[in-house]
Amino acid sequence: MSMRTHYCGQTTEAALNQTVSLCGWVHRRRDHGGVIFIDLRDREGLVQIVCNPEQAEVFAAAEHVRNEFCLRVTGLVQNRPEGTVNANLNSGKIEVLCQVLEVLNPSVTPPFQLDDENLSETTRLTHRVLDLRRPQMQNNLKLRHRVTMEVRRYLDDLGFIDIETPMLTKSTPEGARDYLVPSRVNAGQFFALPQSPQLFKQLLMVANFDRYYQITKCFRDEDLRADRQPEFTQIDCETSFLSEQEIRDLFEDMIRLIFNKCLAVDLGSKFPVMDYATAMGMYGSDKPDMRVKLAFTELTAVMKDVDFKVFAGAANMVGGRVVGLRVPGGGAMPRSEIDAYTQFVGIYGARGLAYIKVNDKAAGREGLQSPIVKNLHDAALAQIIELTGAENGDLIFFGADKAKIVNDAIGALRVKIGHSEFGKANGLFDNVWKPLWVVDFPMFEYDEDSARWFACHHPFTAPKDGHEDYLETDPGKCIAKAYDLVLNGWEMGGGSIRIHRADVQSKVFRALNIQAEEAQQKFGFLLDALQYGAPPHGGLAFGLDRIVTMMAGAESIRDVIAFPKTQRAQCLLTEAPSSVDEKQLRELHIRLRTTEPVVKA
Repeated sequence: MSMRTHYCGQTTEAALNQTVSLCGWVHRRRDHGGVIFIDLRDREGLVQIVCNPEQAEVFAAAEHVRNEFCLRVTGLVQNRPEGTVNANLNSGKIEVLCQVLEVLNPSVTPPFQLDDENLSETTRLTHRVLDLRRPQMQNNLKLRHRVTMEVRRYLDDLGFIDIETPMLTKSTPEGARDYLVPSRVNAGQFFALPQSPQLFKQLLMVANFDRYYQITKCFRDEDLRADRQPEFTQIDCETSFLSEQEIRDLFEDMIRLIFNKCLAVDLGSKFPVMDYATAMGMYGSDKPDMRVKLAFTELTAVMKDVDFKVFAGAANMVGGRVVGLRVPGGGAMPRSEIDAYTQFVGIYGARGLAYIKVNDKAAGREGLQSPIVKNLHDAALAQIIELTGAENGDLIFFGADKAKIVNDAIGALRVKIGHSEFGKANGLFDNVWKPLWVVDFPMFEYDEDSARWFACHHPFTAPKDGHEDYLETDPGKCIAKAYDLVLNGWEMGGGSIRIHRADVQSKVFRALNIQAEEAQQKFGFLLDALQYGAPPHGGLAFGLDRIVTMMAGAESIRDVIAFPKTQRAQCLLTEAPSSVDEKQLRELHIRLRTTEPVVKA
């Protein structure tokens, strides 16, 4: 016989006058001087249990019950007295008159109240099991489950096959550092945990599986941020014989379906598309938050002959850039807020934040307020006003430096102003869902320190048609068949059409200064497979953690992962990573160098 007949949160007036059995945890206990009320909680919610003194055995047991005791209750469902209905609960119209109360397991005093909203993340992660009992965490993980189920149904209906790929594989350069696993059987050799199933999914296309997917763990040993974990979950997909547009359409429909089914949100009939150059030119980011109604104005050419050396130096520098960011109504900002923004852009390497307040544009330079106005000639000032479209009462911020610093600093400033109280109050922010495809990424970026090209995505991305010759003559001109899906400033997923011809793959390796011998050593299994009639193929991978974080409105992906790591890549619950004994190290043929003691988070 089952221990329960109903979930607590699903016990409603439909069960009125029925005897029910419920199991759950004591959320709170209230003694009202003669009647004891227990809010019993399970994963579906709360129900109110009433313990009357007439039931002497029940009442005596209820007197000793405390928070987080695990109980089994049998009782009669009845209407709550008039005036005590709780509209915030699914069970808020009824209560259960307790007839039998069984303590399945008592609890020690919890380290915090589950409804405490001011807990530190350290406390939450140290006591993660209790943290996961909180309704918000329960809702987050149930949402995650619904998302994965919708993904599986959608892909299954389209003929995708769920195929697992190895967790212990070969170390290959894909950007971040690998997590390495020493081999006991093969002394001195190492496996790597996969940063993605990239190579295996391409091999599955060569092997004629046509449509593949898996929802899988990936691992990257990199510095962590709010939206990163050392192990993360990827919705990984690959298809054969589809064009870039067909692949984008297919997965756009999947994301639209997920939001509609799980949140009842309509993302619109067609996502807008923007090329990489436009995104960087207007927003300084390849994942622009389109909710923010601010954009860059390119001023590099305007500043080449001004007396202000900060602007002229950047305008004449190889790889330099000068931009303006017009903030409508920004002239009302107090100086303290401008100073705070100056400090903020310093995080991104900016050495300052010049600005001009437009008091009366008809008055020329006399109507402009800023210490830099005296160092800009009239023609430059007129062009700034014209190009930015500034009006009286506006504020124009400027970025001038290497393009990367300008893009990072002013791009972040744009988002910060848009999300600020000022931005929201002045119509600079739309609180809606704004999806966007970003396409036509450069294939390579040049690293001045090592004097070589690196792949912007990965070295298996195909160049756009007609760009193959640039691989050997001018890699910087080569555009990739790569695409990212961005939502509200977060990269939800990215993919590309892959290289399916061995000769093109070899050209890419040469552009990356990977010689034939090295390429064969690292990627020989892929290069060999491409020789056996590899089909045209491409795909896309979505970050499941990021998608659910956005949908849940959570502050961090750690809020949608059951057992996450801290920003120091530690698990406070299990105290991993940890030391291992000498016997284990000897079996793995490893000797440790002396290191500084690890500082626990």
